[in-house]
Amino acid sequence: MAHPALLYQPLAEGKVRCTACARYCTIPVGSHGFCFVRKNEGGRLELLSYGKAAAVQVDPVEKKPLSHFHPGTRVYSIGTVGCNWRCLYCQNAEISQEQEVVGRPLSPRQAVEGALRYGCSGVTFTYNEPTIFIEYALDVIREARAAGLFANFVTNGYMTPEATELLGPHLSAVSVDFKGSGEPGFMRKYVSAKGPEPIWSTMADLQRRGVHVEVTDLIVPEVGDSVEATRVLARRVHDDLGPSTPFHLLRFHPDYKMMDLPETPIPTLEKLHAVAKAEGLEYVYLGNVWGHPLEHTYCPACGAIAVRRYGFTIQAWNLDAANRCRACGHAIPIVGRLPREYVPSFAMPVS
Repeated sequence: MAHPALLYQPLAEGKVRCTACARYCTIPVGSHGFCFVRKNEGGRLELLSYGKAAAVQVDPVEKKPLSHFHPGTRVYSIGTVGCNWRCLYCQNAEISQEQEVVGRPLSPRQAVEGALRYGCSGVTFTYNEPTIFIEYALDVIREARAAGLFANFVTNGYMTPEATELLGPHLSAVSVDFKGSGEPGFMRKYVSAKGPEPIWSTMADLQRRGVHVEVTDLIVPEVGDSVEATRVLARRVHDDLGPSTPFHLLRFHPDYKMMDLPETPIPTLEKLHAVAKAEGLEYVYLGNVWGHPLEHTYCPACGAIAVRRYGFTIQAWNLDAANRCRACGHAIPIVGRLPREYVPSFAMPVS
């Protein structure tokens, strides 16, 4: 259903300028923006995908990935159609690149009722870029917060100051996914976006507003696995967001229009992990490599395993009631505690 947009500016001749994402699309009457879901109807911007869910699923929060935010909880994940990027390897291309606005009806209240029904602690907007349906997401978030749930974005971070101002008071956490370590050449060629500066502004602004921020970098072999680019990205995360910012290096798998590349070699990920650590980041993780020791949270003070992980499952929680390392007492910056009722989805031996 169409719904009035909040983020836009009227222009001459009935045109509008969308201010939700950093593309700042100028849209003539009857046309839509780059995302396909924000349309100029008679000089007013409308969100066509409001209340139309193309994907709904219950996930562990660690899948987002968020390793330092309410670990061991479940989230009600919601996605719609459309996107403001054109990632050639998108694993959700069947919805993110869909040009027809489709989806099953899911009102904000129904979304929160679903989250509560399945025992979720929060709602997450994911699978496609949530910035493009920010008005819908915001209404869900308000319902969720009123019900005692948290709210997260899994985002490319290509927002505007107008969007972060709107979201900031309501959002709990974001997982921001850099592409090709934010190299402008990679972004232009493989995701159809300009340079990463809007992403940095988004993260800094949301963090200033009290939103928990974690950073991911999908390592695409052969075309997006530069040691120097990773070094620059890690250094800026350290300097702009702080050394305790969780930093995830994700393994690529072939998808969509990039089926000719292999999965990221694990030695490549391990090498880049060492690069990020050398830049002073305290919590660096490898993702999509279940069973690897670099999935764990290590205490930066003594090196002990503070949280032992296997994929999205927590195997051991070696923190006290204040999230301090049991081995040395160093405070680990994790928002929330492991739920008392947490039970791993499968048993693994813990040494």
